[in-house]
Amino acid sequence: MEKKVKITNLHKYFLKNEVLKGINLDIQEGEVVCVIGPSGSGKSTMLRCINLLELPTKGEIIVDGYNLTDKKADINRIRRNIGMVFQQFNLFPHLTVEQNIIMAPVDTKTMTRAAAKQTAAHLLNRVGLSEKLHAYPASLSGGQQQRVAIARALAMKPDIMLFDEPTSALDPEMVGEVLAVMKELAREGMTMIVVTHEMGFAREVADRVIFIDEGIIMEQGTPKEVFGNPQNPRTKDFLNKVL
Repeated sequence: MEKKVKITNLHKYFLKNEVLKGINLDIQEGEVVCVIGPSGSGKSTMLRCINLLELPTKGEIIVDGYNLTDKKADINRIRRNIGMVFQQFNLFPHLTVEQNIIMAPVDTKTMTRAAAKQTAAHLLNRVGLSEKLHAYPASLSGGQQQRVAIARALAMKPDIMLFDEPTSALDPEMVGEVLAVMKELAREGMTMIVVTHEMGFAREVADRVIFIDEGIIMEQGTPKEVFGNPQNPRTKDFLNKVL
C-alpha cells in the first residue's frame, strides 16, 4: 500500500502553549482514519497542519511524496490534492451552490467553466442535492450546507479528504445525512482523516481509530481494539464518558 500521509515528530506551539507534542502517524492510500479525543487535545490542530492552515513548529509532513514542511514546496499545488471540510460550512453566502462549487476549479484553471459546471451537477447529485444547484446557502439547512461543502471539496478531485468535526455544528437530525455521504466516500476508497465526536461513525467506518489527548497519540488501533478493549487508562476514561 502506498503511504498517502507521513507525519514525523510533529510539534506545534501557539506562543508558549505546546499543542502538539511529537505526533508520528502514517496513513495509507484508501484508509479511513478517525481521530477522537477531548476538546482542546490537538486533534483539529493536527488536521490543519496537514494542509498548512497551521504551520508546524517542528517536524515533517509528507503528503503524496511531497514534503509540505520544505520551504521550497509548492503549497498551492499540494493543497489541490487535499480536500477539507470544516465544522462551519464556510460557503460564500453571496454565491449560489453551483458558483460555490465551481469557483476553485475555475480559479485554479484545473477545469474550464463548462467542465466545472458539469462536475458541480454530478457532485450535487452524488450528495443528494441536485435540485439546489441555483439556491443560495441561506436557504439551505445546516445538513444541506455541509453536503454542499463536501461537494465543493470534491470538485478539486482531491486524493485525500480531511474532515474537521463536520457534524458538530448540525442539529441531531441532520447529522445522519452528512455521515451517509461520508460513508459513501469511504466505500469508494477515498483516503479520509476525520476528526469526529461521532463514535458510532468511527466504529462503523474507520479502518483505524486514533485517540489523541494533550497533544499526544495515546492509543490507536482498529475500532474493535480501541472501543472494545482500550489499553490506555486515559482512553478508557474518555470512552466511558462519551459512550
